[in-house]
Amino acid sequence: MAYKILVVDDEKLIVKGIKFSLEQDGMEVDSAFDGEEALNLIKAGNYDLVVLDVMLPKMDGLEVCQQTREFSQVPIIMVTAKGEDMDKIMGLEYGADDYITKPFNILELKARIKAILRRSVKKAAPVKEAAKTLKIRELELEYESRRVFIDGKETNLTAKEFDLLELFMENPGKVYSRENLLDTVWGYDYPGDVRTVDVHVRRLREKIEANPSEPKYIFTKWGVGYYFN
Repeated sequence: MAYKILVVDDEKLIVKGIKFSLEQDGMEVDSAFDGEEALNLIKAGNYDLVVLDVMLPKMDGLEVCQQTREFSQVPIIMVTAKGEDMDKIMGLEYGADDYITKPFNILELKARIKAILRRSVKKAAPVKEAAKTLKIRELELEYESRRVFIDGKETNLTAKEFDLLELFMENPGKVYSRENLLDTVWGYDYPGDVRTVDVHVRRLREKIEANPSEPKYIFTKWGVGYYFN
């Protein structure tokens, strides 16, 4: 079955080019040209991934991303025309899974899309038949529903935050470098940079740690990477 992608940008030529390229790879592509239209389509459609521009009329892409995270964990790649790191990080702060800066090579965008989709397919496969949940102290992870609870209270994670936590909890004590996490969680051919990992780990800590500055679950091994205690 073909992947269903939503491409959102107010520049119609850009949307047309992305749509054509993805359809050449057998994907089904819908398009939107403003934030309100995009949010309505996400609510109504069952998309495998959203490519979302930051600068949009009616509602900007960051707001669309934030509101989407209230009801869906669909993977989102933010697109920004600005090169400042803060703009890239902001997209991840609002729950995006990745970012790419204009002007971009369509082959790079397609590589990122395919890496995220491959990871999503692996996570959807019923490989955890023996164990339905994984619990470590107050932290409980449900495999099938991809939900996480702290002391019985659910905390809302993005798809990549869940993937990171799952990897950490299944391998306590193992130290992962940023490059290891990028390869394992985002895909071995993922073309992004390691700062993406730092942002996701920080956001994950903010959601599962009572005091993120003094974590009891996810620790930093200085000069090496991260590990789960």
